[in-house]
Amino acid sequence: MDAFCATWKLIDSQNFDEYMKALGVPFATRQVGNVTKPTIIISQDGDKVVVKTQSTFKNTEISSKLGEEFEETTADDRKVKSVLTLDGDKLVHVQKWDGKETKFVREIKDGKMIMHLSFEGVEAVRTYEKA
Repeated sequence: MDAFCATWKLIDSQNFDEYMKALGVPFATRQVGNVTKPTIIISQDGDKVVVKTQSTFKNTEISSKLGEEFEETTADDRKVKSVLTLDGDKLVHVQKWDGKETKFVREIKDGKMIMHLSFEGVEAVRTYEKA
């Protein structure tokens, strides 16, 4: 988990608009989402993992023990049930709502954090470097 604990800034984003479109994010929100370059701050607070996402558009924060389900309101205002887990050297974040599921898989490669987002066959990749 320690490898993820840092402040990360977005440097590259691929297919994110298609991913948001698949989720049903409205056009205006997608336009903002496509130009926003969020900063993600990952830390540990005791036995909890804390993930803060900060941007000019919206700030979100989640905090949970690994493997424990929690309620989350996403940046596009979906109410979801989420679980964070470690799968080997990957930090996996699964969100479920209305019978749907999306997954974020974060991994560290060459000092960068690569985040793979998937929903119903649509994949996006967002790359972050340490701020």
